[in-house]
Amino acid sequence: MDHRWYAIQTTAGHENKVRSLIQRKIEQDPQPAEARLIRQALVPTQEVVEIKNGKKVTVERKIYPGYVLAEMMMTQETLHVINGIQGVIKFVGHDRLPQPLRPDEVNRLLGVSDEAEQEEPEEEIPFLVGQAVAITEGPFTDFNGTVEEVMADKGKVRVSVSLFGRPTSVELDYLQLKGY
Repeated sequence: MDHRWYAIQTTAGHENKVRSLIQRKIEQDPQPAEARLIRQALVPTQEVVEIKNGKKVTVERKIYPGYVLAEMMMTQETLHVINGIQGVIKFVGHDRLPQPLRPDEVNRLLGVSDEAEQEEPEEEIPFLVGQAVAITEGPFTDFNGTVEEVMADKGKVRVSVSLFGRPTSVELDYLQLKGY
């Protein structure tokens, strides 16, 4: 048998607590690191930019809320150890048998957690095409318009406003808008 990754369902909001309790169990194991049945546990996260009080703030968001991933060898002992941890609901699988994650899923998840440290955090623009918005800053303050295009890579939104009775496209930073 070899070490595989398993998803563990936890009580919502207790992912980091469960991860730290699993890490504590790993550290308490007297065996050498390569011989341990449970190797590591992690909560997959990614950095995103949110707007709080009109300012861009980078926050770390869980990719899968309510789940912790553990790299381990599946035995009755490890199953019992993990299920005995406070906050653990169950392993993800069917018919009471934990289902290991596929290697491509694991690589994608581990790649996401590595990329989040290297890349710029991805900005989340809270507007949809066709949504009515009010412009709060800039030369078009107090104008109302409709979102035509969302350019997430630039952090901009193209809005159609009525100038002198004719629709005009204006490109604005998404911080200058308020949605309805």
